[in-house]
Amino acid sequence: MSNSYAGPDDTEVAIAAALAGGDVVRDLYGRRLGRIDKGAGDFATAADVEAEKAILGVIGAARPDDALLGEESGRHGASGAVRQWLVDPLCGTLNYAVGTMLVAVNVALSGGPAAVVDPFGGEVFCTDGESAWARREGGDVRLSPSSATRLVDVNLDPPFPNAPGFRGVDLLAHPRFVADFRPRVVSTTLALSWVAAGKRAAYVTDGTDLYGSVHFAAGIAVCRAAGCVVTGVDGAPVGPGGRGLVAAADAATHERLMSVIRDLGGRPAAP
Repeated sequence: MSNSYAGPDDTEVAIAAALAGGDVVRDLYGRRLGRIDKGAGDFATAADVEAEKAILGVIGAARPDDALLGEESGRHGASGAVRQWLVDPLCGTLNYAVGTMLVAVNVALSGGPAAVVDPFGGEVFCTDGESAWARREGGDVRLSPSSATRLVDVNLDPPFPNAPGFRGVDLLAHPRFVADFRPRVVSTTLALSWVAAGKRAAYVTDGTDLYGSVHFAAGIAVCRAAGCVVTGVDGAPVGPGGRGLVAAADAATHERLMSVIRDLGGRPAAP
């Protein structure tokens, strides 16, 4: 769904909503939370559900005519709404459930502003659709991607829809990847915003149709606005029908990664 307009305050709505979700995630941290089974080893907790309620409340009050898509509660609002918000209230639920503070709260207006909150790091990564910055302790700092760290986050979580053509685990063992980069596995799309902020050289994940995903839309928007190079694992643009994701700090880093992926036979098998 395209975004017909981006009002002057849409970015602040995204930030406020993500911060509201982050407050819930932080407040419930460390408590014994029941798990809501979602199948295939996936689950949600009360923190996911309550954070999403807080986020939807902020967006619904500020933009009552917009549609919303939440990971936990599905679609809300008018079915014919031109604008849609994508909400992932707690990315890194497994990390969170075992007491690891590597999580993100993702809020994006499809095709427009977006915000990614690190509830425990105290940072908000945001974009108005054109530029990208981090908000820290009330101050805004322009995001500046860099490959200097040589750290590449690779998402190894199943499923693997593009196997056998592409599998992240094979990438980690390739001699040229080992020579050029150092792998990290954070298991949250917070790492995608870290590429925009210069904390990671790149982020690689499998998947399909990630551009419209509640998990990835905000991070992709931040990366693009910061000037990162973002494609699928096949080098094609990220969009409907796209395969996987490679977000790199610069063109040279992206090409080095794509070269390794091509060497692995990374042309995904036909569906």
